[in-house]
Amino acid sequence: MAGAIEREIRAIEKEAGDAISRAESLESLEELRVKYLGRKGALTQALRGIGAAPERERPVLGRLANEARDAIERLLADRRQFLAEVETSRRLREEAIDVTLPGVPRAVGTKHVVQQVLEEIEGIFSGMGFEIEEGPEIETDYYNFVALNFPKDHPARDMQATFLVSPDIVPGRVYRRDPADASHSPVFTQVEGLAVDRDVSLGDLKGTLEEFARRFYGPETRTRFRPSYFPFTEPSAEVDVSCTVCGGTGCAVCGGTGWLEILGAGMVHPQVLRNGGYDPDIVTGFAFGMGVERIAMLKFGIDDIRLFFNGDLRFLQQF
Repeated sequence: MAGAIEREIRAIEKEAGDAISRAESLESLEELRVKYLGRKGALTQALRGIGAAPERERPVLGRLANEARDAIERLLADRRQFLAEVETSRRLREEAIDVTLPGVPRAVGTKHVVQQVLEEIEGIFSGMGFEIEEGPEIETDYYNFVALNFPKDHPARDMQATFLVSPDIVPGRVYRRDPADASHSPVFTQVEGLAVDRDVSLGDLKGTLEEFARRFYGPETRTRFRPSYFPFTEPSAEVDVSCTVCGGTGCAVCGGTGWLEILGAGMVHPQVLRNGGYDPDIVTGFAFGMGVERIAMLKFGIDDIRLFFNGDLRFLQQF
């Protein structure tokens, strides 16, 4: 009986050693551990037979079984370490980084094209001596209408676009009830300018806007003033520039006229001066206002104002 148990233990040890040496993965190695050392493993079953051996031989068989267990555990540990090193080497090879390859560029944000154009406009007028101010997005009825010579029952209050005048150039967003299409938007960015002093003339207004047009669109740009109406200026005018595409010869962009409208302007109405605390018998002034999106569309040949607002990177990354 004792001899059979001893042979079985030695056979199990040898078989386990051979199987462990051939294991190719940590998963298969774990299966071998369970097969030979688990609760129902081969060596565990052999140990149960020691109880039937003669009492004097049990210590020898017990020691032999423990030595076999220790030997199998060492083989498992050695093979586990070997396989772990093999796996690490494999992963290092597969995940190796070629440091000589060009890096992956990170996407870097830039200023929106409307903001770029707005800052260019501000820079031109700042260079002429204007100061830059920002007003609230939601204006009071008084400052938006009454102070600008709009009586409460005046039909001009129903107009879709108005100027908000302040003592300085005022850039900011404007809201109106317009359906969105290629040339209209319910919200847009506007720059408004005001100059008030003694002896300010219509010639000063024309010279200021002509200089702006040349600096913004190029030195060959021509301007044209057409009579118009605004409640807060008198006289009032719409201002055109020679077409930025055809140079004024006539094309599809300018409708064959050679001109493109860019802004509205005029001499400040005497009542508006009074509402602002000025005496129109002593001082005069001029005012103007322009939509930044329209200015940008003309500068870059953009045919749809909605492109400024839909967040399409293919469009925005061009600027």
